[in-house]
Amino acid sequence: MRIAESELIINADGSVFHLHLKPEQVADKVILVGDPARVDMIAGYFDHRECCVSNREFYTITGSYAGKRLSVISTGIGSENLDIVINELDALCNIDFDSREILSQPRCLEFVRIGTCGSLQADIPLGSFLLSEKSIDACGLLPYYADFKNICEDDFAQAFIEQTQYRSEWPYPCVVACNQDLMQRIAGDDMICGVTLTANGFYGPQGRQLRLSLAHPDFNRLLENFRYEKHRICNYEMESAALAGLAKMLDHKATTVCLVIANRYAKEANVNYQERMQVLVKTVLDRI
Repeated sequence: MRIAESELIINADGSVFHLHLKPEQVADKVILVGDPARVDMIAGYFDHRECCVSNREFYTITGSYAGKRLSVISTGIGSENLDIVINELDALCNIDFDSREILSQPRCLEFVRIGTCGSLQADIPLGSFLLSEKSIDACGLLPYYADFKNICEDDFAQAFIEQTQYRSEWPYPCVVACNQDLMQRIAGDDMICGVTLTANGFYGPQGRQLRLSLAHPDFNRLLENFRYEKHRICNYEMESAALAGLAKMLDHKATTVCLVIANRYAKEANVNYQERMQVLVKTVLDRI
């Protein structure tokens, strides 16, 4: 099947539309971050750099670290940007840009997203490293794809809807697990593995009230108390479910690791987290 020009837009120089990357510029191991400035920080550990490519919020450096070829890419904030980044990276690796045909031998990428988050539990303090073993998509992205039911844990989702009094007008909360092999390699014995709620905003969707009243003011309290089998909801962030779900549907491996910079239960926050982030980055680079 030939993919039309309107569906996969290729720039005049042969690069993909948003990322401005060419197929040969993508490594099999990919670190994703939200902040473009963090790309330079992570690439500062590289032994060698092959390329630096920037367009809008999407900034990529590909190089090597300790004998491993890596790409580090900024996505900006939110699941809608992950939809662009993961689909375009998959296209770069699994579609022939000359013939526009899907390649017969698929290429599997490993994605580790490094971000920040807010803890929802009293016993997860600031500075913790938290890996998203499962993520709940409260953004509504994944149901746009036909295969989303194949990756969604419906019993978990129904328990979540009932226990949190989840509002019917909100997006269906698709629950998706990260790649277990990658999780075990990255988590080690110094990270908390738990369930992450991926919100489609930073303020109201995460229960923050400034001047606008909340539609469900008890939601965070119910999240704190939620239990399903051995699972509880540990944190809020804005990308992990999109990454886990898209990667799983496309047969890639993915997980998310966040540094806890806020505790919503204790109403604490730390904006001076840069040194601790360096520790997390070095840990991921050594384990990826």
